[in-house]
Amino acid sequence: MRTQLIAVALLTSGLAVGCAGIEQSTAASTPEAAPVAPVAEPAPAPVAAAPAAPAPSTAAPRPKPAAPSTRAKAEPRPVAPAKPRFREVTAPAGTELPLELTTALSSETAEVESPVTARLRRSVVVDGLTVFPAGAVFHGNVTEVERAGRVKGRSHIAFRFTQVTIDAQRDSVATHSVSFEGEATKSEDATKVGAGAGIGAVIGGIVGGGKGAAKGALIGGAAGTGAVLATRGREVELAAGSEVNATLASPFGVRVELE
Repeated sequence: MRTQLIAVALLTSGLAVGCAGIEQSTAASTPEAAPVAPVAEPAPAPVAAAPAAPAPSTAAPRPKPAAPSTRAKAEPRPVAPAKPRFREVTAPAGTELPLELTTALSSETAEVESPVTARLRRSVVVDGLTVFPAGAVFHGNVTEVERAGRVKGRSHIAFRFTQVTIDAQRDSVATHSVSFEGEATKSEDATKVGAGAGIGAVIGGIVGGGKGAAKGALIGGAAGTGAVLATRGREVELAAGSEVNATLASPFGVRVELE
């Protein structure tokens, strides 16, 4: 029994020594643990920045209004109004137009609506401004024409102008009719009749004496009358270049540029 107790004690002490050796070897072979890094605390949420204070103004302070001056202010000079560049000017009805025909006219050949042209001989001026310059061309037509009749009935022709050309621009215009009549031929007719009677009287007197002269005068007068009846009167003839005067039937206005 004693022997068993000693054996147990030796066994127990051997185990203890073995365990201590194992712990020392384990401790020697195990590396030292690395130091643990401290855990970083989460950063606090950013706080909204307060609005920046307004920067100081660099503008100069407004000057105080000056006290009203006791001196009288200078009167501003009046600005001259701009001169008009154009002006309306009108030639009234009845204004005379001194014209020169550029087309020939004859009562023997002309017909109604035959064209007529004429040129202004001198300028027409109203209030110092030219309405129709010299050389302006007027255009118109024959309105009436009548040939000379036998014994009685004088020739006749009339025309008027309805347009005018100024600086290559044609405008409407209205003039009164310009008319011409052929010359009367009564004195010439009487001369023809008298000459016929005188010749007849001379011939009758030679042939049959007094009675023959009377008969000759009648025969001669009849012959003279026949000659007049067979002859027409004079026609109206207006050559190119003939001067005629027309008048405006209605006012004519133009816009004149001022210098």
